[in-house]
Amino acid sequence: MSEGPTFEPTGSEPKYEGKIATVSVERYRYEDGDEVTREKVSHPGAVGIVAVDERHVWLTRQPREVVGEGASLEIPAGKLDVPDEEPLQTAKRELAEEIGRQADRWEEVMSFYTSPGFSDERVWLYLATGLSEAPEAQADELERIEIVPWPLQELDSAIAQCEDSKSLIALLWLARRSGR
Repeated sequence: MSEGPTFEPTGSEPKYEGKIATVSVERYRYEDGDEVTREKVSHPGAVGIVAVDERHVWLTRQPREVVGEGASLEIPAGKLDVPDEEPLQTAKRELAEEIGRQADRWEEVMSFYTSPGFSDERVWLYLATGLSEAPEAQADELERIEIVPWPLQELDSAIAQCEDSKSLIALLWLARRSGR
């Protein structure tokens, strides 16, 4: 975390509460007395999984109606929507639900804010290896997910086709890790 000016919250006014996010107007006061107002989108956070075997990185294609995409190329991922569930547990559940896989080995790669100028959403990124078929994997019946085992040899092509930020971070990390 970087050093910078200190400030304190002075108020919050809820504007909207939905299933995925809450919107509020937040007020802050800096140590020099200046006050600022910010619109804030609160989100419980999410996980993303870099699922890799000897030949593939496992991706998904799914519609993202909000941005008008019928087939967004992404890593398996999901929202932290189960109370008291740790991010790693969410990642394990989402890997099974989205691509029907489980992993023997898990490594936390990093966590990051998706857009800290207006949202507190944080994504935890995990590497999952030692993949095998998951027993009792049940996807959400309303999700329209195509499972895409992408050849590691063509990783640059996946990066070129991807427009999702968490997936781009994950794929670029994987490319760097593999010496590309």
